[in-house]
Amino acid sequence: MQEEKSQIEKTRFAHPSEREFARILDFYQLKWLYEPHNFPLSWNHEGRVMESFSPDFYLPEIDIFIEMTTLKQSLVTKKNRKMRMLRTLYPGINIKIFYGKDYKSLAFKYHLGDNFNAK
Repeated sequence: MQEEKSQIEKTRFAHPSEREFARILDFYQLKWLYEPHNFPLSWNHEGRVMESFSPDFYLPEIDIFIEMTTLKQSLVTKKNRKMRMLRTLYPGINIKIFYGKDYKSLAFKYHLGDNFNAK
């Protein structure tokens, strides 16, 4: 009998740090969804979505979205701008951004190695 793949094995993560974060969530038995929702942020004059934002994780039991950004400053700046837009357009959405220092702290605590270099 073949074992069913775990949610982590089924998910195509954009960066190894996301896979490691999912493992931590699994360890603490927190249900998570990976990029489950895409929030439109800007539209053209015809109403077509021109920019959107898909947070990395959603934790349904505590109703929070998590966005991870690690080291590249250009991505941090872009994500911070999108976070501000999301909070303005969707004030009821609970979202937290994990910066490089947050991930490094988790990586150190859980011996995750060097998976925080460049997302």
